[in-house]
Amino acid sequence: MILEPVGLPFSQVADLLDVLRKRGETVATAESLTAGLVAAALTDVPGASDVVRGGLVVYATDLKAELAGVDSELLAECGAVHPRVAEMLADGARTRCRADWGIGLTGVAGPDPQDGVAPGTVHLGFAGPGGAAVHSVRLPGDRHGVRAAAVRVALEHFADLLR
Repeated sequence: MILEPVGLPFSQVADLLDVLRKRGETVATAESLTAGLVAAALTDVPGASDVVRGGLVVYATDLKAELAGVDSELLAECGAVHPRVAEMLADGARTRCRADWGIGLTGVAGPDPQDGVAPGTVHLGFAGPGGAAVHSVRLPGDRHGVRAAAVRVALEHFADLLR
């Protein structure tokens, strides 16, 4: 079960999916840092196919542009770990997977910095019917800990946005 390693109660994710179901809305992801862990956590819940449309794993920088529609000039100028990239990943997930909501994640899990960005830096993008938002955090821990915390924070923040 994916939810146990990320420290997120199964019931919390099930509740999030129920909110989407009751609203008649769907979600999709575009993940770099977490390489599909958010989509896996969402689909750990039985019945998730009612609301989860799909996900893009765009670990390589060029795929962020090619598959998720992130502006290649932004990537060249600012690098892959930037708040605007997270926002564009979320919007790309939403539009490319034809979902009501998109969640995009980019960051540095470590152990080394990437393009001058410190490990633990994470940008979470959310795109929905009312527009887009970015939530940036610094997460402690080793590579596994940062990735697990990023999944937890993304789903908790998404649940807050749905309220």
